[in-house]
Amino acid sequence: MASGGACVLGLDTATPHVSVAATEDGAVIFEESIAPEPGGRPRAATALMPAVGRAIARAGGWGRVERIGIGVGPGSFTGLRIGVATARALAQGLSRPLAPVMTLRALAVGVGARDPERPRLALIDARRAQVFAAVYDADGMELRPPFVAGPEEAAAVIDELAAAPLAVGDGSIRFRHTFEAAGAEVPDDGDEAHRLWARQVCALAESTGATRPEAVEPIYLRPPDAELWRERQRATGGA
Repeated sequence: MASGGACVLGLDTATPHVSVAATEDGAVIFEESIAPEPGGRPRAATALMPAVGRAIARAGGWGRVERIGIGVGPGSFTGLRIGVATARALAQGLSRPLAPVMTLRALAVGVGARDPERPRLALIDARRAQVFAAVYDADGMELRPPFVAGPEEAAAVIDELAAAPLAVGDGSIRFRHTFEAAGAEVPDDGDEAHRLWARQVCALAESTGATRPEAVEPIYLRPPDAELWRERQRATGGA
């Protein structure tokens, strides 16, 4: 149990892993990353609140939480909807400030101090043979805003950078050959740099302006699969 100052609770459900952390004065006092079910199905609907409960128990109760940080994507439509709705409900119910954090930025910041002169190309597997991508410098400052594209189009941004980037995230693993061929360095598949860690959400939430919970929205970048299916059904007359 924590015994010092106030804490920050951080959540992210944009990737297949559900990530929850609590920090106190920047030190991690709880962190849990819950892998998806066999077959890749995320567990946000069943695993998020139990993990939050464990984080709060370790922190010493809700009374010690002064701010909540939430990863707002881009990422999984269902995961983001669950995570953002949960964070909004907690912030509203407990009268705590809610700080939205770009998931891609948290992923880039998670690279840490390795190769501090090199930019970070953060890549989340978006399915449909696409990635969610953004470029940051070693301090987490945005060099290229988030976008969704095929791997070849995303890799083309490497030519615009002053130095070859470190490419991290499950999107860089899935399309490793494409990004390495374009000049990026992709760490080994098992490297922790590829995982979104909620400790980074906590850290960024401390320096991100909090807002009204109802104003925090997920960042999708593209329509969900169900909406595309409905559009195709309308276009074909339901055939």
